[in-house]
Amino acid sequence: MSNRSIRPLVFWPPFLLLFAAVAASYITPDQFLSFTTSINSWILDRFSWLFSLGTLLMVVTCVWVYVSPLGAVKIGGKDATPILSRWRWFSIALCTTVAIGILFWGTAEPMYHLHGPPASLGLEAGSPEAATFAMSTMFLHWSFTPYAIYTIPSLMFALAYYNLKLPYSLGSALAPILGRKLQGPMGQVLDAVALYALVAGMAASLGTGILTLAGGLDNLIGTGTTPVVLGALTTLIVVSFIISAASGLKRGIAILSSLNTRFFFVFCAFVFIFGPTNWILSMGVEGFGDYIGTFFQKSTFTGIAASDPWPQWWTIFYWANWLAWAPIAALFLGKISRGYTVRQFILTNLVFPSLFACVWMSIFSGSALFFDMHGNGLLHNALTNTGAESVVYTMLEQLPLPGITAVIFVFVSFLSYVTAADSNTEAMANLCAETPSESPERADSAGSSTLVLKVVWGATIGIIAWFMTSYAGVDGIKMMSNLGGLPALFIVLGCNASLIYVMTSKKFELHPDAQPAPGARLSEDLLDELIGEGGKKPAST
Repeated sequence: MSNRSIRPLVFWPPFLLLFAAVAASYITPDQFLSFTTSINSWILDRFSWLFSLGTLLMVVTCVWVYVSPLGAVKIGGKDATPILSRWRWFSIALCTTVAIGILFWGTAEPMYHLHGPPASLGLEAGSPEAATFAMSTMFLHWSFTPYAIYTIPSLMFALAYYNLKLPYSLGSALAPILGRKLQGPMGQVLDAVALYALVAGMAASLGTGILTLAGGLDNLIGTGTTPVVLGALTTLIVVSFIISAASGLKRGIAILSSLNTRFFFVFCAFVFIFGPTNWILSMGVEGFGDYIGTFFQKSTFTGIAASDPWPQWWTIFYWANWLAWAPIAALFLGKISRGYTVRQFILTNLVFPSLFACVWMSIFSGSALFFDMHGNGLLHNALTNTGAESVVYTMLEQLPLPGITAVIFVFVSFLSYVTAADSNTEAMANLCAETPSESPERADSAGSSTLVLKVVWGATIGIIAWFMTSYAGVDGIKMMSNLGGLPALFIVLGCNASLIYVMTSKKFELHPDAQPAPGARLSEDLLDELIGEGGKKPAST
């Protein structure tokens, strides 16, 4: 650890900008929210088409890579050994990405779509057609497209880091198309932009998560939602994920992710068995059929012809949010994939999590639709009167043992954020640290990033989240994180182009030196063929 120091261009700009944003949101909250909202609206107005087309391209590219010869290439070389078992790898991939979101939005979001479908589609609010639309939209927003957004940069970084032996930086994932231009100061700027978007996003996510947990505890034992309660919850969460991240990949992160995933399966089974089982099966099948049949239409729906703002409010807003998180998450997801083939990578990071998300949404979103449509708008009333965090508790009250299930849900919500935050904290700390040689053999070591940086970023996220929830508002910071979606879109599209280049060049998978054993180096000739000579070669290559 002593041979590592902070990369100032990566660490300080996002660190200072985040605290400036928090100060602005407190001093002039209305103006700050208006400013960030106007910029966000401008981005969505001008680039909705690119968000829609770009994310669709990522799904298509994942399918293309899977069936290509590149699918047989082992990450790290033909003799590379896996860092994690298949189950732990899957559980980390699931919990690192969108798992925290499915808990809170799996029941609340369908209520928005059921009672407020896009005006341009001519659906009557609360109608069976709106219910089918809501169900299929949940599949669109939470399954294959979001996981494709994470898979593309993660896979390209894994190949660049392990097989091309390039540095631990986002610039390495763009090396096949941009050469080594992004391995100097420009690469650090790229890392800083991605880091800012992720930290702001994690703080906003933690803020809303704290409010949800506080609401659940208040509902159970009447604790209230005072700044003291919010501060205690924030401290507990932050300390937990810092300890988990500091304990290393094979201990804290892997164990908590595995436990969290098992809780997901148990919760799914409980609601499926004791909920409206036949409705869940039928609505899930109907919704999935609508999702498949209208996939390309919904993926490219911008609402421009009818001046319908719905796609920007929901689908494109989601894409911007996922994209803002994707670059940093890619560093972690790519780093833990050593020893598996590209095809196994796509199965574990895209296909299996997406199928799980489809099952989850069939059960929870389907149940929410059932209880609302057969209960005179029961859940929609909870959404309107109390907020999104109350919808799931209202639904659980319609099932057996509501008190027990509510307690378990609060615990699973806590665990979900911790498991998502610890892996991203690991990636942030690695990204901010300078090291003379970042060898793949150290990728599974808990000491591969400094504990100090993990504590700093964990504490920063916690302080911002507590301050926002107690004294300011999360909307402005959430908007600021979504602003990172535009630069992140270009980063991930660049990774997509790099992946296509590597796949179609026929050099990577056919050249005997393209799959070196861990610790070996590719030949300089092959590096020049794949990466080009755009810049000075780093000493470690």
